[in-house]
Amino acid sequence: MKFNLPYGKAIKEIDVEDSHLKGILLSRTHSYKPEKSETELVQDALNNPVNSPLLEDLVKDKKNIVIISSDHTRPVPSHITMPVLLETIRKTNKEGKITILVATGVHRASTNEELRAKYGDYIVDNVKIHIHDSRNDEMVDLGYLPSGGSLLLNKVALESDLLIAEGFIEPHFFAGFSGGRKSVLPGIASYKTVLANHCSEFIDSKFARTGILENNPLHIDMLYAAEKSNLAFILNVIINQNKEVIAAFSGNREDAHYKGCEFANHLAGANHQKADIVITTNGGYPLDQNIYQSVKGMTAAEASIEENGVIIMVSACADGHGGEAFYETFKNANNPEEIMEDILKKGRDQTIMDQWESQVLARILIKHQVIMVTGADKNIVENMHMHYAASVEEALEKAKKLVDKTDYTVTVIPDGVAVIVN
Repeated sequence: MKFNLPYGKAIKEIDVEDSHLKGILLSRTHSYKPEKSETELVQDALNNPVNSPLLEDLVKDKKNIVIISSDHTRPVPSHITMPVLLETIRKTNKEGKITILVATGVHRASTNEELRAKYGDYIVDNVKIHIHDSRNDEMVDLGYLPSGGSLLLNKVALESDLLIAEGFIEPHFFAGFSGGRKSVLPGIASYKTVLANHCSEFIDSKFARTGILENNPLHIDMLYAAEKSNLAFILNVIINQNKEVIAAFSGNREDAHYKGCEFANHLAGANHQKADIVITTNGGYPLDQNIYQSVKGMTAAEASIEENGVIIMVSACADGHGGEAFYETFKNANNPEEIMEDILKKGRDQTIMDQWESQVLARILIKHQVIMVTGADKNIVENMHMHYAASVEEALEKAKKLVDKTDYTVTVIPDGVAVIVN
């Protein structure tokens, strides 16, 4: 069979012999066909909020409205959602100040070019945009998270008299699902708060996995942060592989999010097809901009692979490794076992930047070899204890040799961040 694998803004093709193909894991979000346009879906969601007043009623007489919005690393179609949000607000509030607060978490700042690609020129030129800086922005101290970490959130959000958020819902490899409360933590939190929430103990929890919210310790902290921020209203969408809106949910920060997660879970669930070789991706741009983000797609393969199997990760990684501390952790270690041992020794107050991503990647590399088909520098890949391949064909040949079985099996996951492997 021939497969098209998203890679940056393009695709890569691969042929897998039928006799070796074990399975194909696909999210049905890619085949789901809504009857309405993207804008109509968003407008319908705003007209029918979950357990909440209408947005146009909430904004009446508000003088300082802040909209938390995902950054350039997330494929939220803000060119669709933000105009509808702004228009809805202005129906009943003509004069109130509106600020878009870009939720970078601990990522780098979005560039002007990225903002224009995300929102369009009109919004960038006419609406105040503040890019969250987890290290340098002024934070408000709201006490402590349930886990004990300090809860420090961006002052821009806390000084608003109405805080709302837009985002999208997809499976997330340790928070269960993206969207909802994640707009606040990690979105607009101090790096100190993010580090506490992303501690080794929580990442190691059996509940900190794709598609799991109940008893998930990271989720519990995130819910608390969203409550303390007074997040009053959310608009979350679900998208397909073309980054098009196929469903939208608005309203109460928890109830609307849970309803969206139920919808996503219904479409994204796929039964594992364990194979010796699993080919996966990070869904193309913008989620495959670096190795750091690509760990997410690897976790789908991790959930559908035989013992000592080989993962082929197809990810453009135009920005390289994506995190200096993340890269240095692997470069300076003799093996992934050494990395994991060091991380698990760290208490909640000792978490270092990017530790969580290192922990998940180390977990994978302890059990499996990973071959990266990528535009990232070969030395970077190899310094991180993975194999490099210039093409999917080359990667498959390398994987066959590593598996060393004539009757090897292959499972293909065309979009590793879109599926929940059961």
